[in-house]
Amino acid sequence: ARISGGLYVFRAKEQTGSRFVWWDGSGVCRYAKRLDEAKFCWPDRPRVQLNHAQLMALVDGMEWKRIRTVTVWRPQSVG
Repeated sequence: ARISGGLYVFRAKEQTGSRFVWWDGSGVCRYAKRLDEAKFCWPDRPRVQLNHAQLMALVDGMEWKRIRTVTVWRPQSVG
């Protein structure tokens, strides 16, 4: 069965390793990462929704919970 657009993340017990699994349209992809000097900051809940910036922070071993989206104001027109 195909995965419906979700990204699945599995972590090691010691929280220094993780595996990311997703469907790219033609097959299942897997990415693995192990941190040498830090631990991943994992969500408290078993299922969460992250935006792109939060996901990249998680992959880099950063505190992803502090990443917030910012609304950028753009003027409609001038004159």
